[in-house]
Amino acid sequence: QVQLMESGGGLVQAGGSLRLSCAASGTIFSIDAMGWYRQAPGKQRDLVARITSGGSTNYADSVKGRFTISRDNAKNTVYLQMNSLKPEDTAVYYCNAHIRGGGSYYLVKDYWGQGTQVTVSS
Repeated sequence: QVQLMESGGGLVQAGGSLRLSCAASGTIFSIDAMGWYRQAPGKQRDLVARITSGGSTNYADSVKGRFTISRDNAKNTVYLQMNSLKPEDTAVYYCNAHIRGGGSYYLVKDYWGQGTQVTVSS
């Protein structure tokens, strides 16, 4: 059993900052990658940022230069520092992790958090 625990969402004024955190817990052998996705009302869920266990990153073009993803592999935790927030960043943000675990070394699975609401007012 693996669980992703998200925190850090909230309401912020345009131009403000938030930091999201996501910690994976449970029986984990390795984590290949962790990332953040977001889904605004009426829209599909899109990748925001992703980071591998080796530190390689990729970002959505809309957040480059404003958001920074980082991780602490020892803590099985990923962070998303969000600066210069815009109203269009408003969405539910979901943590995602590709994990070998859940009780078996041979079980590899994508896990999702429950989502945390980020609302940016204009």
